[in-house]
Amino acid sequence: MAEATTISAKDVKKLRDMTGAGMMDCKKALTEAGGDLDKAVDVLRAKGAAKAAKRAEKNANEGTIGSYVHFDNRTAVIVELNCETDFVANTDQFKALARDLAMHIASASPAAVSSDQLDEAVVERERGVYRQQVKEEGKPDHIAEKIVEGKLQKFFKESALLSQSFVKDPDKTIEQLITEVATKTGEKIEVARFARFKVGEES
Repeated sequence: MAEATTISAKDVKKLRDMTGAGMMDCKKALTEAGGDLDKAVDVLRAKGAAKAAKRAEKNANEGTIGSYVHFDNRTAVIVELNCETDFVANTDQFKALARDLAMHIASASPAAVSSDQLDEAVVERERGVYRQQVKEEGKPDHIAEKIVEGKLQKFFKESALLSQSFVKDPDKTIEQLITEVATKTGEKIEVARFARFKVGEES
Protein backbone atom coordinates (compact mmCIF):
# COMPACT_ATOMS: atom_id res chain seq x y z
CA MET A 1 0.00 0.00 0.00
CA ALA A 2 2.98 2.28 0.55
CA GLU A 3 3.53 2.49 -3.21
CA ALA A 4 -0.06 3.62 -3.77
CA THR A 5 0.49 6.64 -1.50
CA THR A 6 3.17 7.94 -3.91
CA ILE A 7 0.52 8.43 -6.60
CA SER A 8 -0.46 12.09 -6.50
CA ALA A 9 -3.81 13.50 -7.50
CA LYS A 10 -1.93 15.72 -9.95
CA ASP A 11 -0.52 12.65 -11.75
CA VAL A 12 -3.93 10.97 -11.78
CA LYS A 13 -5.46 14.07 -13.36
CA LYS A 14 -2.63 14.31 -15.89
CA LEU A 15 -3.10 10.68 -16.91
CA ARG A 16 -6.84 11.20 -17.18
CA ASP A 17 -6.30 14.22 -19.44
CA MET A 18 -3.92 12.18 -21.59
CA THR A 19 -6.17 9.14 -21.96
CA GLY A 20 -9.74 10.08 -21.12
CA ALA A 21 -9.92 7.11 -18.73
CA GLY A 22 -11.77 7.22 -15.39
CA MET A 23 -10.06 8.53 -12.23
CA MET A 24 -10.02 5.14 -10.50
CA ASP A 25 -8.69 3.40 -13.61
CA CYS A 26 -5.95 6.03 -13.86
CA LYS A 27 -4.97 5.58 -10.21
CA LYS A 28 -4.85 1.79 -10.59
CA ALA A 29 -2.78 2.07 -13.77
CA LEU A 30 -0.30 4.46 -12.11
CA THR A 31 -0.01 2.16 -9.12
CA GLU A 32 0.60 -0.82 -11.42
CA ALA A 33 3.19 1.21 -13.35
CA GLY A 34 4.97 2.39 -10.20
CA GLY A 35 4.07 6.01 -10.90
CA ASP A 36 5.52 6.03 -14.43
CA LEU A 37 3.09 8.00 -16.63
CA ASP A 38 4.20 6.46 -19.93
CA LYS A 39 3.90 2.92 -18.56
CA ALA A 40 0.52 3.79 -17.06
CA VAL A 41 -0.68 4.91 -20.51
CA ASP A 42 0.39 1.52 -21.90
CA VAL A 43 -1.44 -0.27 -19.07
CA LEU A 44 -4.64 1.65 -19.84
CA ARG A 45 -4.27 1.10 -23.57
CA ALA A 46 -3.86 -2.65 -23.10
CA LYS A 47 -6.89 -2.89 -20.82
CA GLY A 48 -8.89 -0.48 -22.96
CA ALA A 49 -8.15 -2.40 -26.15
CA ALA A 50 -9.35 -5.56 -24.43
CA LYS A 51 -12.55 -3.79 -23.38
CA ALA A 52 -13.02 -2.45 -26.91
CA ALA A 53 -12.71 -6.01 -28.25
CA LYS A 54 -15.34 -7.22 -25.76
CA ARG A 55 -17.68 -4.45 -26.90
CA ALA A 56 -17.40 -5.52 -30.53
CA GLU A 57 -20.63 -7.48 -30.16
CA LYS A 58 -22.55 -4.44 -28.92
CA ASN A 59 -24.91 -2.51 -31.16
CA ALA A 60 -23.72 0.88 -32.40
CA ASN A 61 -26.93 2.65 -33.36
CA GLU A 62 -26.03 6.22 -32.40
CA GLY A 63 -23.49 8.46 -34.06
CA THR A 64 -22.85 11.45 -36.24
CA ILE A 65 -22.18 12.49 -39.82
CA GLY A 66 -18.68 13.79 -40.50
CA SER A 67 -18.08 15.96 -43.53
CA TYR A 68 -15.16 17.53 -45.32
CA VAL A 69 -14.91 19.81 -48.34
CA HIS A 70 -11.45 20.26 -49.83
CA PHE A 71 -10.16 23.85 -50.08
CA ASP A 72 -10.50 23.83 -53.88
CA ASN A 73 -14.21 22.94 -53.54
CA ARG A 74 -13.78 20.04 -55.97
CA THR A 75 -13.72 17.13 -53.51
CA ALA A 76 -16.21 16.46 -50.70
CA VAL A 77 -16.85 13.57 -48.33
CA ILE A 78 -19.59 12.58 -45.92
CA VAL A 79 -19.10 9.68 -43.52
CA GLU A 80 -21.48 8.04 -41.05
CA LEU A 81 -19.68 7.16 -37.81
CA ASN A 82 -21.58 5.08 -35.26
CA CYS A 83 -21.25 4.53 -31.51
CA GLU A 84 -23.47 3.09 -28.76
CA THR A 85 -24.85 6.19 -27.04
CA ASP A 86 -25.81 9.74 -27.94
CA PHE A 87 -23.63 10.89 -25.03
CA VAL A 88 -20.47 9.74 -26.83
CA ALA A 89 -21.85 10.85 -30.21
CA ASN A 90 -22.01 14.42 -28.88
CA THR A 91 -18.46 14.53 -27.51
CA ASP A 92 -15.84 16.68 -29.21
CA GLN A 93 -13.52 13.67 -29.44
CA PHE A 94 -16.05 11.61 -31.40
CA LYS A 95 -16.95 14.50 -33.71
CA ALA A 96 -13.24 15.19 -34.31
CA LEU A 97 -12.75 11.54 -35.29
CA ALA A 98 -15.61 11.82 -37.79
CA ARG A 99 -14.04 14.94 -39.31
CA ASP A 100 -10.61 13.29 -39.46
CA LEU A 101 -12.09 10.27 -41.21
CA ALA A 102 -13.88 12.46 -43.77
CA MET A 103 -10.65 14.38 -44.45
CA HIS A 104 -8.70 11.11 -44.77
CA ILE A 105 -11.25 9.66 -47.22
CA ALA A 106 -11.02 12.82 -49.35
CA SER A 107 -7.25 12.37 -49.55
CA ALA A 108 -6.83 8.58 -49.70
CA SER A 109 -9.95 7.72 -51.75
CA PRO A 110 -10.71 4.24 -50.33
CA ALA A 111 -13.07 2.02 -52.31
CA ALA A 112 -14.85 0.48 -49.30
CA VAL A 113 -14.87 0.51 -45.49
CA SER A 114 -13.26 -2.94 -45.19
CA SER A 115 -11.69 -5.43 -47.60
CA ASP A 116 -14.68 -7.80 -47.41
CA GLN A 117 -16.89 -4.99 -48.77
CA LEU A 118 -14.82 -4.50 -51.92
CA ASP A 119 -16.67 -5.27 -55.16
CA GLU A 120 -15.94 -8.92 -56.02
CA ALA A 121 -15.74 -8.09 -59.73
CA VAL A 122 -13.04 -5.50 -59.00
CA VAL A 123 -11.11 -7.97 -56.84
CA GLU A 124 -11.27 -10.64 -59.56
CA ARG A 125 -10.12 -8.15 -62.18
CA GLU A 126 -7.13 -7.24 -60.01
CA ARG A 127 -6.37 -10.92 -59.44
CA GLY A 128 -6.40 -11.50 -63.19
CA VAL A 129 -4.02 -8.59 -63.80
CA TYR A 130 -1.61 -9.87 -61.12
CA ARG A 131 -1.68 -13.39 -62.57
CA GLN A 132 -0.82 -12.01 -66.00
CA GLN A 133 2.01 -9.93 -64.52
CA VAL A 134 3.47 -12.97 -62.74
CA LYS A 135 3.10 -15.09 -65.88
CA GLU A 136 4.97 -12.53 -67.99
CA GLU A 137 7.71 -12.39 -65.36
CA GLY A 138 8.16 -16.13 -65.84
CA LYS A 139 7.65 -17.05 -62.18
CA PRO A 140 7.36 -20.80 -61.42
CA ASP A 141 3.79 -22.04 -60.89
CA HIS A 142 4.45 -23.16 -57.31
CA ILE A 143 5.23 -19.61 -56.17
CA ALA A 144 3.14 -17.67 -58.69
CA GLU A 145 -0.09 -17.96 -56.71
CA LYS A 146 1.65 -16.84 -53.50
CA ILE A 147 2.94 -13.75 -55.30
CA VAL A 148 -0.56 -13.05 -56.65
CA GLU A 149 -2.05 -13.35 -53.15
CA GLY A 150 0.63 -11.03 -51.78
CA LYS A 151 -0.21 -8.42 -54.40
CA LEU A 152 -3.92 -8.82 -53.58
CA GLN A 153 -3.27 -8.25 -49.86
CA LYS A 154 -1.44 -5.04 -50.76
CA PHE A 155 -4.40 -4.02 -52.93
CA PHE A 156 -6.80 -4.68 -50.02
CA LYS A 157 -4.63 -2.60 -47.70
CA GLU A 158 -4.57 0.31 -50.13
CA SER A 159 -8.26 0.13 -51.08
CA ALA A 160 -10.03 -0.55 -47.76
CA LEU A 161 -10.47 2.39 -45.39
CA LEU A 162 -9.79 0.48 -42.16
CA SER A 163 -6.44 -0.87 -43.33
CA GLN A 164 -5.16 2.38 -44.85
CA SER A 165 -2.47 4.38 -43.06
CA PHE A 166 -3.97 7.51 -41.50
CA VAL A 167 -2.88 10.51 -43.59
CA LYS A 168 -2.19 12.65 -40.48
CA ASP A 169 -0.20 9.87 -38.77
CA PRO A 170 1.04 7.19 -41.22
CA ASP A 171 2.37 5.06 -38.36
CA LYS A 172 -1.18 3.99 -37.50
CA THR A 173 -4.00 2.54 -39.55
CA ILE A 174 -7.53 3.94 -39.59
CA GLU A 175 -8.63 0.84 -37.68
CA GLN A 176 -6.05 1.58 -34.96
CA LEU A 177 -7.17 5.23 -34.85
CA ILE A 178 -10.80 4.16 -34.33
CA THR A 179 -9.77 1.61 -31.68
CA GLU A 180 -7.86 4.31 -29.76
CA VAL A 181 -10.94 6.54 -29.58
CA ALA A 182 -13.16 3.54 -28.76
CA THR A 183 -10.77 2.67 -25.92
CA LYS A 184 -11.00 6.18 -24.49
CA THR A 185 -14.79 6.41 -24.78
CA GLY A 186 -15.44 2.84 -23.66
CA GLU A 187 -17.85 2.30 -26.54
CA LYS A 188 -17.88 0.42 -29.80
CA ILE A 189 -17.19 2.77 -32.73
CA GLU A 190 -17.55 1.81 -36.36
CA VAL A 191 -17.76 3.39 -39.78
CA ALA A 192 -21.16 2.58 -41.27
CA ARG A 193 -20.65 4.06 -44.74
CA PHE A 194 -19.15 6.95 -46.63
CA ALA A 195 -19.52 8.80 -49.92
CA ARG A 196 -16.80 10.68 -51.75
CA PHE A 197 -17.60 13.18 -54.48
CA LYS A 198 -15.18 14.81 -56.89
CA VAL A 199 -16.12 17.26 -59.63
CA GLY A 200 -15.99 15.51 -62.99
CA GLU A 201 -15.94 11.97 -61.53
CA GLU A 202 -18.85 9.55 -61.56
CA SER A 203 -19.89 8.09 -58.19
